[in-house]
Amino acid sequence: MRSEFQAAVAQLIAEKGLPREVVMETVATSLLAAYRKSFGGGENIRIEVDKNGEVHVWALKRVVAQVSDPSEEISLAEAQLIVPNAALGQSIDVDSSTIFNRIPTQTAKQVILQRIREAEHEHLYDQIKNWVGEIRLGTLTRKDPVRGWLVDFDLDKVDKIEGVMPASEEVPTERYRVGQRVRVFVYDVRRSQGRMLQIMVSRTHRDLVRRLFESEVPEIYEGTVEIKAIAREPGSRSKVAVVARQEGLDPIGSCVGVRGSRINNIVHELNDEKIDIIQWSADPATFVSNSLSPVKPLKVELREVDHTAVVTVPERQLSLAIGKDGQNARLAAKLSGWRVDVVKPAEGEVFEDRPDQFQETAVSHSSRRDRGDRPQGRHDRHERGGEGGNSGARRSGYQRDRGGNRHNSSYGYDTDRE
Repeated sequence: MRSEFQAAVAQLIAEKGLPREVVMETVATSLLAAYRKSFGGGENIRIEVDKNGEVHVWALKRVVAQVSDPSEEISLAEAQLIVPNAALGQSIDVDSSTIFNRIPTQTAKQVILQRIREAEHEHLYDQIKNWVGEIRLGTLTRKDPVRGWLVDFDLDKVDKIEGVMPASEEVPTERYRVGQRVRVFVYDVRRSQGRMLQIMVSRTHRDLVRRLFESEVPEIYEGTVEIKAIAREPGSRSKVAVVARQEGLDPIGSCVGVRGSRINNIVHELNDEKIDIIQWSADPATFVSNSLSPVKPLKVELREVDHTAVVTVPERQLSLAIGKDGQNARLAAKLSGWRVDVVKPAEGEVFEDRPDQFQETAVSHSSRRDRGDRPQGRHDRHERGGEGGNSGARRSGYQRDRGGNRHNSSYGYDTDRE
């Protein structure tokens, strides 16, 4: 039986792809479980399987003057043949390999296979759980009416693993089909009923944008440029705040790439989602101002009491600052962490003329389709896609200027509550 057993162990290692030490440990615990199932007791039995597949069985027995229970006790004379200085009352390990031959073959096989399946599942889980936080390429296999799209990751373990993209993680503007290859963000790995592993994936997660930037921009991957914050409305627009960690390095230019080569790849992967790259600042007022790109605010006042940034913009740019359905100001609030009130100058309030020269504190990038006939590689510094509506704004009521005069040009946007 031993040679057959050793061959069976070798076959398990080859078939299951498990580490040898995992198989050996699993087989040992399985044999012990099979022994206890067949004969009961066995609390003093220890079984080990060495690297060659040899089974070693020991029984811990107490040294006594007269043996009444051979399974638990050993005489002093026999004990001293094993351990010369053994004494009465001492416990010693006794080679009991004959026990192995008493274990019913069918029982041992059933228990071993069950434990191997459990070990295989655990080993697979330990591998797959490291996917959390990564982008993976998968194939859409079918749409489940309850769970969402099922995704195959070509792991040759379709009976043990399934990827699931819930409807809430689908981008509203994207259309999916069976057989489509998609890059998805893994946000969780779960154990489901039947010991199936579920890989929960998303196309809407903000960290999908982060990982795409890391893959396309070497400076971000290496840490010389850091992404400080991301605000995203999937399928429509994202704002990404970046800062250089190396003197003299342009973080925005690094993200855009030569003729937009780097950002183009990211926009393409996100199916033409518009991306604003924002210069992060440790100064909250400056950061809020940058976050409202493409608008250049005239003034930013911070109210600590309600964590609100009151941003004054030229009246002609009010709609642009707010954005279509309030999107630009809403994303600025999510990005900066401040509630943003966008206001036009109060009556009689005068601001010093500001030169219209470009200061690269933010760039907006979108697809050729969004930019009409403009060249693909150029980034749009004054994108006016948000102009023409503020229906998503929440009016914050009357505001007062420094002179105490009321005006009703304020629109408030809350920070991200996720």
